[in-house]
Amino acid sequence: MEAGAYSNLQLNRALQDAELSRADAALATELVYGTIQHQRLLDDRLDALVAKGVRKLAPWVLALLRMSAYQLLLLDRVPPHAAVNEAVVIAKRRGHAGISGMVNGVLRNMERRLDELKQPSSLTDPVRRIGIDHSYPDWLVKRWIDRYGEETAERICAAGNERPHASGRVNALKLSREKAIALLAEHGVEAMPSALADEGIVALGGGNLAQSGGYREGWLTPQDESSMLVADVCAPQPGMRVLDCCAAPGGKTTHLAELMGDRGEVVANDVHPHKQPLIDEHAERLGLATVRTVVGDAATLSERFPPGSFDLVLLDAPCSGFGVIRRKPEIKWTKSESDVAAIAELQERLLAEAAKLVRPGGTLVYSTCTIERDENERQVLKFLDAHEWYKLDADWPSRVLQPLRTNGIIGDGFEGMVQLLPQHFGSDGFFIARMKRDSEGSA
Repeated sequence: MEAGAYSNLQLNRALQDAELSRADAALATELVYGTIQHQRLLDDRLDALVAKGVRKLAPWVLALLRMSAYQLLLLDRVPPHAAVNEAVVIAKRRGHAGISGMVNGVLRNMERRLDELKQPSSLTDPVRRIGIDHSYPDWLVKRWIDRYGEETAERICAAGNERPHASGRVNALKLSREKAIALLAEHGVEAMPSALADEGIVALGGGNLAQSGGYREGWLTPQDESSMLVADVCAPQPGMRVLDCCAAPGGKTTHLAELMGDRGEVVANDVHPHKQPLIDEHAERLGLATVRTVVGDAATLSERFPPGSFDLVLLDAPCSGFGVIRRKPEIKWTKSESDVAAIAELQERLLAEAAKLVRPGGTLVYSTCTIERDENERQVLKFLDAHEWYKLDADWPSRVLQPLRTNGIIGDGFEGMVQLLPQHFGSDGFFIARMKRDSEGSA
């Protein structure tokens, strides 16, 4: 893997170049994601077996040992002797006799001690125990324990290592959710209604919904259930003028247009010019005529659009991404506390800019795919302190509130913002806040 590369993008390129069979590609995917997800646990177990410690190893040797240890400790699909033999063959081909001998010795020793090495850590320090057992950096575990308590923090970490399920959003302008599920069944894909999102379905047994006929025909869009909830909270009405400030790749933009019955206007802005065609292609595929894409920095949108010119503004802000670790496991190794502080500063600027564009009486929705308080609750409360003409709006659609109340995520004192954790519905961790601008308020 390239340093700093997103695992999903890098892996997809590598699999395309290798032209593996479907079964081999699935195993390669499992090995890559699993090794990244459990990196700290693997290093902890290997450290006890490598004479000079894993940090002294050449990067490719460490990667080989990690992937082999993952197969031995956490994967039942590959017989232990086969995993060891394959690693030794690769070491001989890539290195020399000394390296292959070391790899053979370390992995044979691990194979003999599997029962012992598979046991959870016996550490009394909860930060280190959770960090090693679930493979997270100590600083992140500590933040989550401070925020959520030890038990919930451990559940968050465990959920981040689970395999994400395949989910999609049904385009209600073309067919009902029930009809979509029936059509998928005719093509061998078993699906069920989402417990969280009204337009959502969950594919049982996995599968790539982007390769389905429903995707090509424009009645299905792959999307996480938590992400679908954002547009539902926005609750746009037909004829509205709506702005999606950070729109690429267009999932929430097109969802907004669908909820509006494709009547009105949805302006989809993104800072990256190369992402504009992605949004256009999604809108065309779904048969949406009301989406208009523009390219620009979300921090300067008030220079492009008049103040108060939108009924609804959505800021799905750039964030640390800690709610999507199960999809991008490298995030927990590449992000730092300073990154959280820097991204929170950017979010503050973007939120203040987005607020200028909401008409009096209009709605501002702020969302992130993280579970960091500094980027979420504290960010919103800081904004409200500085913008007295905005208030939290708890008047969410009942179809959104019902599953949140049923699962105990919100109670009677709900004020208008919610933090979804990855273990709540097996979906991404997401934060959503809905705010209303006073009818007489000035920006």
